[in-house]
Order: sequence, then structure tokens, then C-alpha cells
Amino acid sequence: MKRILGYFAVGMAGAFIALVLHNRFLQPVAQLSLTEEGRTGPPVTYVNLPSAGATPVVAVDFTEAAERTVNAVVHVTTETTIQVRDPFADFFWGYRAPSQQHQRQGAGSGVIISPDGFIVTNNHVVEGADKIMVHLNDRRNFEARVVGRDPSTDIAVLKVDGTGLATLEFGNSDEVRVGEWVLAVGNPMNLTSTVTAGIVSAKARNINLLQYDPSRDIFPIESFIQTDAAVNPGNSGGALVNANGELVGINTAIASTTGQYTGYSFAVPVNIVKKVTSDLVEHGSVQRAYLGVSIRDLDQKLAQELRLDRPRGVYVNGLTEGGAASNAGIEKGDVIVRVGSIPVDNVPQLQEQVGKFKPGDRVPVTILRDGRENIMEITLRGKEGSTVAAGGKTTRLESLGAELRMATEAELRALRIASGVKVSAVNGGKFRASGIREGFIITKIDDGPVKSPADVERALSGKRGGVLVEGVYPNGQRAYYGLGV
Repeated sequence: MKRILGYFAVGMAGAFIALVLHNRFLQPVAQLSLTEEGRTGPPVTYVNLPSAGATPVVAVDFTEAAERTVNAVVHVTTETTIQVRDPFADFFWGYRAPSQQHQRQGAGSGVIISPDGFIVTNNHVVEGADKIMVHLNDRRNFEARVVGRDPSTDIAVLKVDGTGLATLEFGNSDEVRVGEWVLAVGNPMNLTSTVTAGIVSAKARNINLLQYDPSRDIFPIESFIQTDAAVNPGNSGGALVNANGELVGINTAIASTTGQYTGYSFAVPVNIVKKVTSDLVEHGSVQRAYLGVSIRDLDQKLAQELRLDRPRGVYVNGLTEGGAASNAGIEKGDVIVRVGSIPVDNVPQLQEQVGKFKPGDRVPVTILRDGRENIMEITLRGKEGSTVAAGGKTTRLESLGAELRMATEAELRALRIASGVKVSAVNGGKFRASGIREGFIITKIDDGPVKSPADVERALSGKRGGVLVEGVYPNGQRAYYGLGV
């Protein structure tokens, strides 16, 4: 026992001696090492505090941009009537059982673009809505009507009866740079007037968000500005502004597996927004121009085949006979590298730049052919090959929730019909309730021929009860609808 106690005492003494030696000799060495590292390292530079030999770092101030923006960004709420069938009633009574109507609520954001009440938002915010309310930051409320919608860019224009409203100044999305600070302003999750900040993460993003549907004249143009500013459901249609408070985009989508923000958000560039909103206000529909080419991005292999020093530009894979590009002398195998003075390196960039023009506009397009650059003057054409903008404003039937325009000669010829009026938009109301969809061409009402929107108005005025609407869809499908008036 004494021997064990002796060993224990010797061990404790050794540990005590080691601790004393460590504190006396080793710890100052460690302190000296840290001190030396601090002395020999680079000088610390503080925000907004200039120091000798260093450039002061200036923090970005967003307060003025935020104050200027929140009053021009509105909260948009919608009500949509949906028909819900009772499966038990259907089981006992079949489809003779009446369906039940339910109100579905929706919400988003919008940006006031004129003092007299024109507002831009996303098409998906207001599509199919029966009632739209706009709530201003100063707590005033207005009922809004749809001026026009463009599913191809997911942009819509609303109108409220207001004056002297706060507006946002348009910026230039072509000048937006990756890494630039931006603010997202909107109403996520019904939290009104919310401002978040981030940077531009990328430009000309195509995320395959919008669906291609020729039967409804939907030819998607996706060239989104990608940011890491926090955007959530309810931000759709809100403003993306730069540090000067200028509108550079309309927030549209997020990339998420949960439905909530996870780091990526996308906005329609304001240069596309300006073109679309101007057309919708002036014409009721978008005057879209086309090059008349099939195109693809260049990869390394194709660039080597074309003897290019690197992949750049957009490859012309084919041409539409009699189209704008063909008439200007562009050939299959050419590479488009600029539209005007703006470089284009991928398909979304080219679509974005062409999307800013209307049929009949003359545009210089720079191509690469046999290693040399050539500038071609191209007169853009419409989808039907015309070099003039589609004539006549769209006729809007407020009580029916529909927008009508004359069917084009090409549409009539392709469908082998003598005359007709095309339903260019269905914004809720009786047309949607009856099942009529966008793209439907009305040929007869109660067996009377329809040749113009005025014929539709005359045929429905003074009617009581129901009328039979006959027509055809762009794919050739004939349809008949009972419309209650």
C-alpha cells in the first residue's frame, strides 16, 4: 500500500513540475507568435474610415432607393370563382347535379408606371381572376381592370382610377451588371412593403418557366435577371430596383424545392417590360417581331468546326422561307454575335434583344461568316410575315371578361373559314365560366355570322337568357358554347 502511495506522490510531483515549466517558458512564446503575426500582417481597414495606404470601403446606402420604391409598389389581391363538383352528388345524380361555386383568393405585387393608374404585374398573378383589388402603401384601395396580358413574357397591365400616384423611373436592364446591388420590393406572404437586398447573380437565364403553346399564341421569351435578393410567394409582380431606385426588372419566380426562397430568384428585364406594357396600353396586344430563324447555342465542338477562336454568338440552324433573316441575306451556318451594339452570346440574349422591337423595325444584326464580321440590315416581320404592326386596338368586353380582335387572313385561310373574331384574352367573367379559352375564333352567334368584334357586341346586346357561340380553335377543333347573358 505504501509503495502505491509513493508512486502516486511521484506522479503528482512530476505533473506539477511540467505545469510550472510550461507556464514559464512555452506560453510567452505562443503570445509572442500571435503578436508578431498581428504586427507583420496587413493593416485592418474599417468601413468609411480612411487610413494611410489603404482605400476606404464605402457601404452601399439603400435608404433613398427603398423610400422611393415602396410607395410605387402595390399589393394586388384577386378573387377567382371556381366550380367544384360534389362526387357524392355525381354518383347519385350524374352530371345533372349542379356544381358548387367557391372563391379562391390570390395575392401578388405590382408596380405603378404612370401617375394616372397604369400598373404592371405578372400575368400569373391576375390570370383568370374575376375581381382584382390594388392596395397602395398609403392604405388606399382601388378595384382594377385588366388592360392586357402577355403570357409569353408573364407580364400584365392593370388600370385603376387614380391620379397623382407615385411611380418608378425605368432603368436600363442592358446596363445591369453581374455583381451589382439590387433591391426586391413587394408583398411576400401578405407582409406589405417588404424590401430585401442582394446582388445580380446572372443575366439571360432561361429556366423553362413559361409554357410553349402555339394554339394560344404563347411563344415564351425567357431572359431573366437572376438575383439572390430574398423573394417569396407574394413578391410576384413586384419591383427589382438598382441602388439609384430605378426599375430594372419585375420579380417573377424563385427556384425552390420547398416553395419558399432558397437563394435564387428571377426577374423579367425592364427593357422587355417597357416594350410589352407600351404595346398592351396602345394596342391591347403585343406587337411581336421575328427574325425568321431557327437557332441554337454554340458549344466547343461546333465552334471548332466553324474555326472560331472560342464559342460565342448564336448559331443559325435554319431559315424561314421569305422571313426577315432570309430576305436580308443571312444564311444557314452564320453566327449572330450582335443585335445593334448589344453582344448576344446565347439564345435567351438574342430573344431578349429582338423582343424589344416590333414588326417593320429595321435592325442592324452583326454575323460571323467565314471568320469575318458582316453587318446585315434586317426588317423584322410579324408572325404572319407582315412588316407592319397588327392594326386596330383590341376590343374589350368588360361584362364578359374577354378581349377580341379580328382574325388574320392567314388564320382564316389555314382554318378554311370565311370570317371570325379571335378571343385574344379571357380575364374571368362569363366567357371563362362557359369554358371559352384564349385562341378561340368565334364564327357564329345564334347561327348569325361574325365578321368583327362589333358583330359580337351587337349579337349579345339586348339578349336575355342564353346564346349559342360557335367557332374553332387554332388546331382546327370546332366547339360550341352556351353563353348566359
